[in-house]
Amino acid sequence: MLIHPHINPVALQLGPLAVHWYGLTYLAAFGLFMFLGIRRLRHEPFASITGLGAWSRRDIEDFLFMGVMGVVLGGRIGYCLFYKPLYYLAHPLEVFAVWQGGMSFHGGMLGVIAAMIWFAHSRHKPWLQVADFVAPCVPTGLAAGRVGNFINGELWGRLSSPDLPWGMVFRGAGDLPRHPSQVYQFLGEGLLLFVLLWLYARKERRQGQVAAAFLVGYGTFRFAAEFFREPDAYLGILSLGLSMGQWLCLPMIVGGIALWWWAQKSSAQVSK
Repeated sequence: MLIHPHINPVALQLGPLAVHWYGLTYLAAFGLFMFLGIRRLRHEPFASITGLGAWSRRDIEDFLFMGVMGVVLGGRIGYCLFYKPLYYLAHPLEVFAVWQGGMSFHGGMLGVIAAMIWFAHSRHKPWLQVADFVAPCVPTGLAAGRVGNFINGELWGRLSSPDLPWGMVFRGAGDLPRHPSQVYQFLGEGLLLFVLLWLYARKERRQGQVAAAFLVGYGTFRFAAEFFREPDAYLGILSLGLSMGQWLCLPMIVGGIALWWWAQKSSAQVSK
């Protein structure tokens, strides 16, 4: 079995200023979004849109700012509501104590959806078109976040068989090997989802279908990874033997399937 390497969470110390690895992974996520977004401008239908609704590099920069705000605010509020509602109801000021940790992907996603609606309205673009543009640029950012989780030795997996070659002992999680679930999520909802979604989006699809593919893909990969991830101690396993993360993924999968079907049906009706 492997031992999780002790990595100093501070990547660089400049006097009183401490640069954390986790912060660097966020910067990497935003940089990758910008890099991929510029290349997404070459894909259809975005490359052919002209006039008021045309896409430009400035749009990507502006959306990135709105998206960052959506991730931070939505992620924090989502964590407080989904995971510890009673605690933060009793300690409302601690909602703002982001330095104490606690972010929810599903809350961050809702924040990004709000940012997309705002951006679409301000730039006179259909919001599903915005969602289709953004979706393939997201998984690499998720992968970067999982690298940060692994470096910090947090969000470790459930107990594994002692014979598992990559079973890992994490500090603070006892002396028994566990699944390195951060790596599973890095590979699944990060790299693999990116490759599949990027290839799917290279060909022009019906409006809404790329965003739908992201919802189904992420929800499925995350749902599977949760079987290997240790549930939060204060929640444990919920109804039907599922974790909170899995329950939050189910609406994503169902919503993604419904959105894809709606886009397919709407396009077919228009073509008649």
